[in-house]
Amino acid sequence: MLAKASLAYFLTTTHLPIMAEKLETLEDLFQEQLKDLYSAENQLLKAMPSMASEAKDQRLMQSLELHRQETENQVTRLEQIAQERSIDLGGHTCKAMQGLIAEGMETLSEDATDEVKDAALIASAQRIEHYEIAGYGTAAHYAERLGYDTAASLLRQTLQEEQNTDTKLNDLAKSYINQKAM
Repeated sequence: MLAKASLAYFLTTTHLPIMAEKLETLEDLFQEQLKDLYSAENQLLKAMPSMASEAKDQRLMQSLELHRQETENQVTRLEQIAQERSIDLGGHTCKAMQGLIAEGMETLSEDATDEVKDAALIASAQRIEHYEIAGYGTAAHYAERLGYDTAASLLRQTLQEEQNTDTKLNDLAKSYINQKAM
């Protein structure tokens, strides 16, 4: 009972929207995950040009631009899944992505050297990648459990891209960008 009361208090004091429809099945949860990912990716597409323009390192800038192109394809995949499953992806806002983007932009607005900003940009981008990796991994598993083979395959493809981007960012940070920021 305490957990329910605490959750109710959290939801009413943080101004998070309470879901209008009850999630009763894994199908319901799968659809909610897709809506969340769709919102997150579209928010990210809007923010990526600003993030890329903040990068001073050429390899980092190229990596962010490549991922922007991948993100466009990821949105298309989500739309394909939604069309095949008759899911309306609209009407949902991913609050987590809003927060991750806002936090990243706040960090980039700090008075810092170009090298430190590049390191901060990688840290912010990796936080976003980790969120997406969790989301796509979960959605792919739900699709598999529900027998949605095409959806599962498309979601795993995106998951792999997100993991590859995280690895590239990590490699840039570890190989020289963090060293330059010291």
